[in-house]
Amino acid sequence: MKIYAFSDEAAASVDGQIAAMKRNGLNGTEIRGVDGQSVASITADKAKEVLRKLTDNGLIVWSVGSPIGKIDIEKDDFGVHMSRFLHTLEIANLLECSRMRMFSFYIPAGEAPEKYRNEIIDRLSRMTEIAKTYNVTLCHENEKGIYGDSAARCADILNAVPGLHCIFDPANFIQCGQDIPEAWALLGKRVDYMHIKDALPDGTVVPAGKGIGCLPRILAEFRQNGGEALTVEPHLQVFDGLAALEKDKKTPVAAYAYPSSDAAFDAACDALKALL
Repeated sequence: MKIYAFSDEAAASVDGQIAAMKRNGLNGTEIRGVDGQSVASITADKAKEVLRKLTDNGLIVWSVGSPIGKIDIEKDDFGVHMSRFLHTLEIANLLECSRMRMFSFYIPAGEAPEKYRNEIIDRLSRMTEIAKTYNVTLCHENEKGIYGDSAARCADILNAVPGLHCIFDPANFIQCGQDIPEAWALLGKRVDYMHIKDALPDGTVVPAGKGIGCLPRILAEFRQNGGEALTVEPHLQVFDGLAALEKDKKTPVAAYAYPSSDAAFDAACDALKALL
């Protein structure tokens, strides 16, 4: 298995992220935050600098963890968003990365998602075709509040948009009230890669295997299906200022809460390795 991570959860600086990835023996990053900026906002020169640092340390950019598709389907300017999308595709090329994480647009609260289905499918289809001209594969992540926040609507998107790939995030489904075995039965054989994030029934994010995300079973079946890539996304609680109280930074201060971002990142990586 190839293990990557949202390394910006360990440190804001690229140098700190590299140190965390090397400390945990990871293959590279799903790049999201770059020295305090969104990857969708960095310049071409910055992208080249980041790639050089990663390459020098034997690391790669597995996927661009972009915010593309995380806008309101009604209120936000899609034209402006498309300009940002095109810039992010250029950044992906500079980072020598062939995948981009994206979303399927926020739906106004209280509105039926089906009302926006055709517009969303049209947008995603156009974006997927454009991405192909950059040799970038768009990968849809299930996320709370967007059209594709349920397994059924994720399947609908994949059926309607050829070329769009699937990211499976168990914790996001749990936070939406989606049954995980049902979601995996519907999507499992179509998953390109996974975001490793587990959660309790109340939505609290916990290390992999400690929640109701069925990760031991899902990971085994993902591997049987030929899956090879995983992205660790810690999202674990950090209590700033308590690092000095803990000699062992991998020991939680409270239940699954950690004294530093580095400690939370290491704990998330360790939990996945234990499951594998």
